[in-house]
Amino acid sequence: MTFDSTIYLLNDWYTLKGLYNLSDNRMVLGVSPEEYRRHGAFADYVNIPQHILYKVPEEVTFTQAAMVEPVAVAAHAVELASVGWNDSVVVVGAGMIGLFVIQVLRSKGCGKIIAVDIETEKLEMAKKLGADYIFNQKTDNVKQEIIALTSNRGADCSFEVVGIDATVETAIESVRKGGTVTLIGNLSPFVRLPLQTVVTRQIRVQGSCAICGEYQAVLDMIARKQIDVNSLLSAEAPLSEGAVWFDRLYKKEPGLIKVVLIP
Repeated sequence: MTFDSTIYLLNDWYTLKGLYNLSDNRMVLGVSPEEYRRHGAFADYVNIPQHILYKVPEEVTFTQAAMVEPVAVAAHAVELASVGWNDSVVVVGAGMIGLFVIQVLRSKGCGKIIAVDIETEKLEMAKKLGADYIFNQKTDNVKQEIIALTSNRGADCSFEVVGIDATVETAIESVRKGGTVTLIGNLSPFVRLPLQTVVTRQIRVQGSCAICGEYQAVLDMIARKQIDVNSLLSAEAPLSEGAVWFDRLYKKEPGLIKVVLIP
């Protein structure tokens, strides 16, 4: 079995509206924000309500199942954006969530998928996992390149998966008039917004929070090999080495994306 990371009440107002990820009473296992912190991520036993449990398909290993949560975050964002067949889409940020967004978009039948980052290794991984075009924000004129690929209009949608001024601006500048920008990253609590661009080009800007019912679909997609989680697995290590791996991840060691700790 595996479980959704969001613990929510079934009779909450938001839950009854189909938005349990926004529940006033939600708790999230293993996260740090105090308002919805729920301890227990590394406990021997965890008390989980039945309604967030999911059976792991036989084709999915326990290690793969441990990576369902970030895939579900990506799937929720893509679902919110209502991406259409053959749409052109820009993904700004090719970290773990961004790479899963790319894979989910590919499974949705997108047309052009364009990945933007500042690290060559991440962009190469994005290309491997489904991006049609990759651009380095440090060296390429990203806006000009995207305009050229999209009949001089801009992309239909963009996903911002970092959460800082520069990447939010890139996500907004990348879309056509009437396009949709979905914000997933939130490294910074506040960012500058190019308001004139948003208003005069009638751009829809929306946030995407966590997960809201995508777990079963994601498990099935991994079982069918529509989503490749193994390529993003940097290492499997014993729990006793956890502190070392957390330190390496915190220091942003090149090549490290996802580490799974085995009890």
